[in-house]
Amino acid sequence: MAVSVIPTTLSWRPVDDNNINDLFTHRSSISTPRLFRRLSTVVCSSSLKSPKSTEETRELLKQYGLDPDEFLSDPTPSKTRRNKDQQKSGRGGKQVAPPQEQAKPRETHKLLQVLGGKARRKKLLSPKSMDVRPMMEVVKGATFGILQAAGGCPTSLRPGRWLDLYSGTGSVGIEAISRGCSEVHFVEMDPWVVSNVLRPNLEWTGFLDNSVIHTVRVETYLERARESAGKDGPFDYISVTPPYTQVDYKILMNQISESSVIGDDSFVVVEYPFRTDMLETCGCLVKLADRRFGRTHLAIYGPKWAQKKRRS
Repeated sequence: MAVSVIPTTLSWRPVDDNNINDLFTHRSSISTPRLFRRLSTVVCSSSLKSPKSTEETRELLKQYGLDPDEFLSDPTPSKTRRNKDQQKSGRGGKQVAPPQEQAKPRETHKLLQVLGGKARRKKLLSPKSMDVRPMMEVVKGATFGILQAAGGCPTSLRPGRWLDLYSGTGSVGIEAISRGCSEVHFVEMDPWVVSNVLRPNLEWTGFLDNSVIHTVRVETYLERARESAGKDGPFDYISVTPPYTQVDYKILMNQISESSVIGDDSFVVVEYPFRTDMLETCGCLVKLADRRFGRTHLAIYGPKWAQKKRRS
């Protein structure tokens, strides 16, 4: 429905006895003398669908100094506004999720190093992000100091097999090979970490031939070890360094203690967070040490004969 605006004029004249009953006089002519005149606007509506009537209306509006586009154009939202509204609500009023940002490629850096043994001071790769949390070097140094003393040899580890659960960068298992272990099994479920961090670290240190990598979940590996009990025998050393917020330590330690991976002469190293209750035993093993490093705690379990030797 188009809108037509027709301006008209109202003229006024003094009131006297002759025109007392005719106070206002409407005139369409603008040539009659008058004391005061003002412009009045009368709004009329019509269809004005044909191009001819529309053009005439535009000319009429121009004659009276009005903008034809302001009166004849339908107010419509701008294209930019419509696009924003469509992105917010979507068709049919459904909420449209914003496009997901492309994930940044994962990167590595060399902040870790081997602390002792054959590969001492060699730098190790680790992810820049916080998906993998390597054992702090001060904790790692304390761990191997306790294990070496408990085994009766302060300068190196007793020869044996090591199981590195939640291995991540492999820094704990690599430290074990560097200090005397003959073989290490690494259990890490992240394929990117295995191919871009763990394996390159083993190649760089020259320990790839002494290593076995299991790209599976720790729970899956322990379940398989239970099914194949007696095949390879228990491990001499086991390190447990899980992501703190993603495991239940009570369930995890119970699963390890009932697994075939530990034996009467095994040592178990567990890194756990502040305010976590750890039992005094792990299967047939007893707690040899419990240390605190800020918000990180370190518990080491071992055979009873190691406990006596540690106290003497």
